[in-house]
Amino acid sequence: MAPRDPLLASLKGKHPQQRSDGGIVTDSSPHLPSCCELLELVLRKGLQQPVLSLVQRDYWQCFEQLPHQDTCSRLSALSLAVEQTRVCRKLISAQGRGRYLLRLALGRRTLSQFFTHLLHTPRVLEWYSPTSSIFRNEEFVEPFMSLLLVLSHMEFKLDMEVSEKLQHVCDTYEVVPCREVGMVLRFVGRVFVLDLVPGSQAHVDMFVSSGDIIDEINGTSLRNCKNGQAGVVLSRLKGCPLFIRILRCRAQDGTIYRPLVKILRALRTENPNAQLGLTPQQKQANVGQKIVYIVKYLGKANIGMFGGKEVLQHAIPQVLHKNQPSKEVLLDLKETHLTSSMSPQKLFEHHYPEVSCVGRFAQPGYTIFAFCVADSSETPRSSGFCCVVLKAGNMKECEDIVCRIAAGFKHTEWFV
Repeated sequence: MAPRDPLLASLKGKHPQQRSDGGIVTDSSPHLPSCCELLELVLRKGLQQPVLSLVQRDYWQCFEQLPHQDTCSRLSALSLAVEQTRVCRKLISAQGRGRYLLRLALGRRTLSQFFTHLLHTPRVLEWYSPTSSIFRNEEFVEPFMSLLLVLSHMEFKLDMEVSEKLQHVCDTYEVVPCREVGMVLRFVGRVFVLDLVPGSQAHVDMFVSSGDIIDEINGTSLRNCKNGQAGVVLSRLKGCPLFIRILRCRAQDGTIYRPLVKILRALRTENPNAQLGLTPQQKQANVGQKIVYIVKYLGKANIGMFGGKEVLQHAIPQVLHKNQPSKEVLLDLKETHLTSSMSPQKLFEHHYPEVSCVGRFAQPGYTIFAFCVADSSETPRSSGFCCVVLKAGNMKECEDIVCRIAAGFKHTEWFV
């Protein structure tokens, strides 16, 4: 029986699954990340490190050297891709450049050509171990190149917008003006989120996880910052909208990003109570989830110049006594505002700072609730506040909606 390499067997297993999806392979294709990771593992297997160098060698350096070491006259596709990758300023690590180059090769269907050049360039090929590398084993090279030909016949349309997602999983956390973001930070070479303060904006939003890295705040990079610099930046921007670039400690499949494993272990040792890194199930439930309720719109009424919570006990009956026809609507509680829509039109939209009060109607059932906002009707003479009254499906749902709206306008009070 011919010898088999487990990496090649795994890579081969991804091809039928990719092709069975049919059509174009995009970033959302479920098997793309594992396929690219297997390619990286093949490229790193048996790659020997230089003895007298402090810089760790990665597969990017192999491809980078090919235009200089390979005398083949058909290097144009490889040279262009290497140069495009090399001059990109946003790529700061060998891993990021290598991943970007692989994505270029997949999109241009030239990946097999890249490896062909690698295989007939002895000066670069000698960097690989003759005993453990796939490239130095004739029995493994042929099946590997066959797999690359299969990839070359597939159409890839990948997002080449350079960002940290090629080196980490990256998200942008948009924070509305608030008294306290509520992230406990710890500096260990990078700015880590150690914990979230209960009841704070970050805790309510459920976007950031313990163990994530703060990479940038409103355009200020924290990559090479000093201890305490993140706190200084946040203090300077107190009361302003924040755009925080987050590097996730976990990949999209839930696995911890490998270079962070040792650091997270050290942080967990120092802080045993810190919940560093949510489980994948928790992460999927919290990130990117919409909060939409099906409620009945009962009407609204102008309540004068005072919009405190005391007026709700009079304003809600005032609306109910009008006996306006109820309408079933979708109430969407977003991060910065709430909207209500009734296909095909939007009924209303209010940002949380506009909400002066919210509460339930004290009656059996506790399913009717209301909130007051500045009156914005089309009538030029209208002024003061209006009370919007809605009915939830049950008492628990009504309580949840009221609490979410209350948390929204509590955390979005502007500084004066």
